[in-house]
Amino acid sequence: MFYSAIRKILFQFDPETIHELTIKGLKSTGATPFNFAYKQQVPNKPVQVMGIHFPNPCGLAAGLDKNGECIRAFDAMGFGFVEVGTVTPRPQPGNDKPRIFRLPQANAVINRMGFNNKGVDYLVDQVRKAKYSGVLGINIGKNKDTPEENAKDDYLYCMRKVYNFASYITVNISSPNTPGLRSLQYGDALNELLAALKAEQTVLAKQYDKYVPIAVKIAPDLSEQEINSIAECLINNDIDGVIATNTTLARDGVEDLEHGNETGGLSGAPVKDKSTEVIRLLAKALDGKLPIIGVGGISSGADAKEKIEAGAKLVQVYTGFIYQGPELVKEIVQTLRR
Repeated sequence: MFYSAIRKILFQFDPETIHELTIKGLKSTGATPFNFAYKQQVPNKPVQVMGIHFPNPCGLAAGLDKNGECIRAFDAMGFGFVEVGTVTPRPQPGNDKPRIFRLPQANAVINRMGFNNKGVDYLVDQVRKAKYSGVLGINIGKNKDTPEENAKDDYLYCMRKVYNFASYITVNISSPNTPGLRSLQYGDALNELLAALKAEQTVLAKQYDKYVPIAVKIAPDLSEQEINSIAECLINNDIDGVIATNTTLARDGVEDLEHGNETGGLSGAPVKDKSTEVIRLLAKALDGKLPIIGVGGISSGADAKEKIEAGAKLVQVYTGFIYQGPELVKEIVQTLRR
């Protein structure tokens, strides 16, 4: 109830301005008594995935806290795990503004942020300061001006930087807002990238005396044949998990809405069924060989349950969280407990 009232005020202002102000507020209050405004007790529903103990299966998706500045605040909201990033080797401003558009009639958002972030060194410094003992995913990507043929070097650079601070590492090859990024999801490019990351994982596991799982985040705009091909590549390279899905380039159901045809990735309710179908096909292709984290259009406990029934072991929220607030986390966990 509290969040729905404040949302009406927040939605009167520019989305990115409000996002920046919210991040500042959460950063300054997350580890203080002032977090009472959003802190809540969420029931336990422990689950073991990728060799990691999760206190509950509802996580925050990457993109909301790109620089790892609000980890303690999201922990106070009861998330079972928090994923920060996407982070790149060097800081970058992202695409030109405006680049976030609300579609409230559809409970959706279109964004074309373009991996705007303060760089991997800044993120690692924030993670150190947070002293967070929960499950932390760190989502890594490539700089916009890094040629596709050198993309592997950016991922390896970020992986080396974050390895000792992450519970798991997500390889983002599915954002539609960095030119050429999605081509890394296919064929030889994907196989070469994953082989290099697995080799580096072996080196880093020995160096730090701990194994940090690798998950790969894929797009919803894939054919069944492409999903099967990706699944085969993930299995062959012994990848630890897969996150399905990122935002979509499709505009089904929002074409006639204000901002509905803006360039960028569409998230929220309109991507729900597309994401769930990818999870269902992926689960069939993987045949239990690695776990799926389901994300895309989750706005209720029932939506989360649908993702789990399709084959996901964990779920993540982003746009649904923007529209529903922290209460969504509790609702999801309570539903999954039942």
